[in-house]
Amino acid sequence: MEPNVFDKIQEVDLKKTMETSYIDYAMSVIASRALPDVRDGLKPVQRRVLYSMIELNNGPDKPHRKSARIVGDTMGKYHPHGDSSIYGALVYMAQKWNERYPLVDGHGNFGSVDGDGAAAMRYTEARLSKISMELLADIGKDTVNFMPNFDETEKEPTVLPARFPNLLVNGATGIAVGMATNIPPHNLREVIGAVVKIIDNQVEEDRDTEIDEVMEIVKGPDFPTGATILGRSGIESAYRTGRGKIRVRAVYNIETMPNGKSRIIVTELPYMVNKARLIEKIASLVHEKKIDGITLLRDESNREGMRINIELRRDVNVNVVLNQLLRHTQLQDTYGVIMLALVDNQPKVMNLLQMLELYLKHQEDVVTRRTRYDLNKAEARAHILEGLLKALDHIDEVIRIIRASANVAEAKEQLIASFQFTDEQAQAIVDMRLRTLTGLERDKLMAEYQELMKRIEELRAILADRKVLLGVIKKEILEVSDKYGDDRRTEIGYDEFDIQDEDMIPDDDVVVTMTHLGYIKRMTADNFRSQNRGGKGIRGMQTIQDDYIDDLLMTTNRHPLMFFTNKGRVYRIKAYEIPEAGRTARGTAIINLIPLQKEEYVTAFVAAGELDEDQKYLTMATKRGIIKRTAVSEYANVRKNGLQAIVLREDDDLIEVKATNDREDIFMVSKHGMCIRFHETDVRVTGRVSMGVIGMRIDEDDQIVGMQLESQGEDLLVASEYGYGKKTPISEFRAQNRGGRGVLCYKIVEKTGNLIGAKIVDDSREIMLMTNEGILIQMTVEGISRIGRNTSGVKLMDIDRENGITVAGIAKVRTSDDTDDDMIEPQEESGEETASETESENEE
Repeated sequence: MEPNVFDKIQEVDLKKTMETSYIDYAMSVIASRALPDVRDGLKPVQRRVLYSMIELNNGPDKPHRKSARIVGDTMGKYHPHGDSSIYGALVYMAQKWNERYPLVDGHGNFGSVDGDGAAAMRYTEARLSKISMELLADIGKDTVNFMPNFDETEKEPTVLPARFPNLLVNGATGIAVGMATNIPPHNLREVIGAVVKIIDNQVEEDRDTEIDEVMEIVKGPDFPTGATILGRSGIESAYRTGRGKIRVRAVYNIETMPNGKSRIIVTELPYMVNKARLIEKIASLVHEKKIDGITLLRDESNREGMRINIELRRDVNVNVVLNQLLRHTQLQDTYGVIMLALVDNQPKVMNLLQMLELYLKHQEDVVTRRTRYDLNKAEARAHILEGLLKALDHIDEVIRIIRASANVAEAKEQLIASFQFTDEQAQAIVDMRLRTLTGLERDKLMAEYQELMKRIEELRAILADRKVLLGVIKKEILEVSDKYGDDRRTEIGYDEFDIQDEDMIPDDDVVVTMTHLGYIKRMTADNFRSQNRGGKGIRGMQTIQDDYIDDLLMTTNRHPLMFFTNKGRVYRIKAYEIPEAGRTARGTAIINLIPLQKEEYVTAFVAAGELDEDQKYLTMATKRGIIKRTAVSEYANVRKNGLQAIVLREDDDLIEVKATNDREDIFMVSKHGMCIRFHETDVRVTGRVSMGVIGMRIDEDDQIVGMQLESQGEDLLVASEYGYGKKTPISEFRAQNRGGRGVLCYKIVEKTGNLIGAKIVDDSREIMLMTNEGILIQMTVEGISRIGRNTSGVKLMDIDRENGITVAGIAKVRTSDDTDDDMIEPQEESGEETASETESENEE
């Protein structure tokens, strides 16, 4: 019996079969599933969903449609895969925390940043968002190629016209076979600005664009969830080579609660970080005792925005906990950029400029095809109008021919023979209505014809000249930018390990201010203008209760600043590392920038740039009248976590630091109006970890409010808490030995209050006074009266004493080119005494 042919074993070469099958599969995944096209930035499933929606007439001006209907149409017509993959793509395009400019407008539960999934597609509804209409604009004008769908019953676009660079704007993520893409989202205005730059260089200068030019415009990724990018080196690498690692850190603020405890408030998370999982991770680290000191962890997010509250024990160092959180959780995350997309259906890793140029090339193609389509339509219509106008010129003859003809075909033949009309023109004439014979209708036809001829001329000009074509593209994408563009959400901060950063920072003059409660900010120097003595001042900062501006200096962006604290420690950061803020903004808590210990706060800061070789010493003064001189070289290597600058007694605080040179006379002024002058060589030089010597003897209830140097000016200017002050020539103070009580420099009466600060000045300078409510006044020294030692002076600032307002600080306005050493101006009644006084005033 003949064995059944189907029972035969078919021998195949498994290696060969696997190779061919796997390569087919891999190429299918790469070209038709996981990777976006460089031209419209969409994967096939996304493109098919959007095309199905436009086919369903599901635009932003129409009601939402059931998601199941959209998915069904996409699956039945264009995407023969599972409905879950199609719905997944639809949901992703509607999620505001994933897409920088969502392409789908969802209605219903589309998931959350906590990782919750969307509701089933039978419950949700969707329609195209307004910006996605720009992706699909002019798709009906033969702008892109169409191909048959899977069963050849429909046509689908191979790419969308894409009137904005969606690949960079919304980014893309996809894992193919043997390769992956991870393109971050960007700001629409910046990306379009870069395309416009490429166009301008072509049109105006006939040259190609350098990558540095577009990198000046595209600052970096702009994530929908905000956060802060640390440094520019990762961005540089990604934009230049197509690959790079970008470190992204959450936006947080350290706040002091009324009960004295600290809390970390997180308001923005790195891109693609699941909030719920992050909170679980922090909780597990606390449970496993890897992080100690967190007493409460609560998600306080609502419709207004994200807020994670992490409360800490009183006795823990906030910075230690914060560093542990950044190290062990996704509060700080790395985003690995791989700028890979399909170019002519081939995967390619590109730099920023190549992506923009390929997008522009696509736009040139789209606009050329659209122009050609419009031109053909316009020429066809103009041809018909020419026939109609010619027919109207010979209307009697035309009517006679039509009436004499037996049928339409014969009439057309006769018209063509008599007047040399084309077939299309003859057809239009026989279809012509009688109303066209009126004078008004004829005028309308003539106007339409003239308008068409003008339009045809414009369209031909576009096709004839690439520069005109580029001008059209520029005009259209700028309209998209104006209509949908918004401000950046992601700030680009500074990375302490990124050396290149500093070279990109302009060394501009800046004002750095700090409040009594330790909020610091950097402002541009042109924020303030000079006023006359006795004015009301301008608001220099939005402070909170019990807070006021405490300290101010002018420096430049790249200057290092040395921060000296009440505990006698010194920390060092550069001015540009302090976040910039507006004149009325509160600023950032200094604890966010330097790791202050418990109950430690900054009392003085020095712009410690290249200190003059002449300035060999740092001279320090304390609240209790101690003075210390130490060589500058001992502070050359200040570490991130600080150094001991001076040893203090328990009840003492460091208040002033100056750079000196062995030739200075030192002035110390006390709250009760006493002043001592002695030569700095009276103070022997001691090491960094030493206490110093007595500079001025003071009463138990008195304290030092200022230490100044003779070289700083000709007059001693003092200011009192109720806005009075004066200047006295320094020649009226004779030099004596240190350690004495000094002489009277200010007559204190009830209307003046105690002294709050002292400065040595000359008439060319300006000073700034600050109240405990954050009001600032700037005035010239020249306008202040010069009077003797034993006097109370004149009114410098109008103070509302009844509401508990007092002058809290005085600062000399310092510019970057001043040679004066007066770089720190800490003038307040420091310590617990001041805080309690301010509180009682507020209670009253």
